Amino acid sequence: MTQTGRIPPTTWLDRRVLTATLLILAVVLAYANSLRTPFLFDDAGAVVDNPTIRRLGSLDVLRPPTDGSTTTGRPIVNLSYAINYAIHGDRVLGYHLVNLGIHAANALLLLGVVRRLLAGPVLGSRLGARAAEVAFLVALLWALHPLQTESVVCIAQRTETFCAFFYLLVLYAVVRAAEAATGADSGARVRWSVLAVVASLTGMATKEVMVTVPVVAWLVDRTFLAGSFGAAWRARRWLHGALAGTWLLLAWLVTQGGGGRGVAAGFELGVSSWSYLLKQCEALVHYLQLTVWPHPLVVDYGTAVVRSAADVFWQGVLVLAGLGVTVWALMRRPVAGFLGAWFFLLLAPSSSVVPLVTQTMAEHRMYLALAAPIAGAVVFLLGRWPGGAARIVLGVVAVGWGAVTVARNRDYRDALTLWSASVADYPRSARAHNNLALVLQQQGRHDAARDHFARALAIDPAYATGHYNAGVAMLAERRFEEAAARFETALRLAPRHVDALVNLGNALVQLRRPTEAIPYFERALGLRPAADVYYNLGVACADAGRGEAAAGHFTAALKRDPRLPEAHVQLARLQERERRATEAEAHYRSALELAPNHAAAHARLGLLCARSDRLVDAALHLREAARLTPGDADVHANLGNVLLLQGQPREALVSYETALRLRPGDARLRDSIAEAREQLR
Repeated sequence: MTQTGRIPPTTWLDRRVLTATLLILAVVLAYANSLRTPFLFDDAGAVVDNPTIRRLGSLDVLRPPTDGSTTTGRPIVNLSYAINYAIHGDRVLGYHLVNLGIHAANALLLLGVVRRLLAGPVLGSRLGARAAEVAFLVALLWALHPLQTESVVCIAQRTETFCAFFYLLVLYAVVRAAEAATGADSGARVRWSVLAVVASLTGMATKEVMVTVPVVAWLVDRTFLAGSFGAAWRARRWLHGALAGTWLLLAWLVTQGGGGRGVAAGFELGVSSWSYLLKQCEALVHYLQLTVWPHPLVVDYGTAVVRSAADVFWQGVLVLAGLGVTVWALMRRPVAGFLGAWFFLLLAPSSSVVPLVTQTMAEHRMYLALAAPIAGAVVFLLGRWPGGAARIVLGVVAVGWGAVTVARNRDYRDALTLWSASVADYPRSARAHNNLALVLQQQGRHDAARDHFARALAIDPAYATGHYNAGVAMLAERRFEEAAARFETALRLAPRHVDALVNLGNALVQLRRPTEAIPYFERALGLRPAADVYYNLGVACADAGRGEAAAGHFTAALKRDPRLPEAHVQLARLQERERRATEAEAHYRSALELAPNHAAAHARLGLLCARSDRLVDAALHLREAARLTPGDADVHANLGNVLLLQGQPREALVSYETALRLRPGDARLRDSIAEAREQLR
């Protein structure tokens, strides 16, 4: 067995710097137009609505939410978001810069791993002289491939890129440890071995895909360094044993999550392992097709599964054939077998029998697995085509892929563009239609939103989230009966859907059926004892005439969230009914401290001041209420009354006339106008 191949240091230092610079420059040029992309899709759960990243000095950053978001069970990724938040807050540019930096670092690590493996003891005699060239082309094509856009541009997919960073770092450290052992440098061997284990531990807390790294590291050793499994074990058994030991951390993290990832992955979430496995036959073939021809690219393929093997017969045959060839090649053609094993092992955690119910197929899962087919294609072309023909072809492909990546980044410029493209390219995704409907609803395009909600539910009638979101839209449009029906359907499909319980209660309150609403709020409270649930239950109790219970719920809401002005206003209204004016006024003032533009608090406080003959204060608050709600006739009328009592009939007349324009048939307002005119005379 030959010594580990090395590129001559006299020329390699300059070439190495140039190669790294060109690679980083290519990555920056390809993704520069994505740096202003807003938070989209899963970014909400990962960053925008993630309370655990708000205080970097708290241990909460290592306890990410358990709601099935992309950070669930992944404390290292959550920590990275906390660091981002501490530096950049909600400014999205900082998050994109970190994502882009991780992708560039991954390209450099892939360059280093491939170059050292090709120049190593097994392949060095054949490929050592071209190792740098091959490695550069592999890393360049991998970094620029359009299939990578989702992983790099979507902030939430930092889980994928960060995991890949630690994965590649483990392999690079293993290779360097082997090189140090060959050179009898025991200190360097220990340092690189320790780095490999630390990187593996950190990666295990980043994403579950790291479960395969001890196996892949042993395959790397056997295929490219030691030449056989036995030789790899004898030479580095302590290193491989320690890498396998890092599984314990991953097992603990999975156990902490109840054996899965909350509502995102697991065996008891309504999708059978067999149906999911059949879907992965379709997914794997589709991923390979996108590797060769990356169009169309889709950010969300939905949650559909395959029920019958006949539906994916030919894809299943291809996958089984690929697995068979890989196993055979591992024994007879180890390098080719390693590439196949890399592809299947990297995808095994997400594309096997463990259902990932929130996305049954996703392009970002190909992020690191993509390196295998690209490396195989580059080596094949450079070996088959004479002269510089292969370089020219691969260079043209790299430029073309970079251009497609730039174009694909434009689809992420806003939510409307992204989801419009998604439903156009993959209309079978119920969730894509649902998300497009949400965007259209926010923009006030209610008819178009209703159409896409209907399409989502036609594709998947059991889509609880679709029913819930359609209900929320109907609630906003004051279509309370229809909204209640949607929430009831959502709850039949997902009985523990807290927000559906709360909003069904809200719809019933709006329908003047508060007594029916109370049990739904109480069920929600048992699942999520949060301030908003207590508040809504308090409103229902107040409308049902249960004042004492309502006051208790509003007080409980304020204990959980002291910055809840509406709870203060509701408590004040209850105390007004009990003629406890002092306590009511204190709550109105507390509400205004929290929300100075709270129109209802100004209006009610103005009336309280008027009743206690504090007319100046009363006029001040009623003027502010009139400014905030210019269409409220009662506020203008009450302001006119106070001004008239202050001896300001001219100003009172203006307020009365404004109120009359808003409520033309009010005889009392006409009498007030007559009285003001009489005072003027």
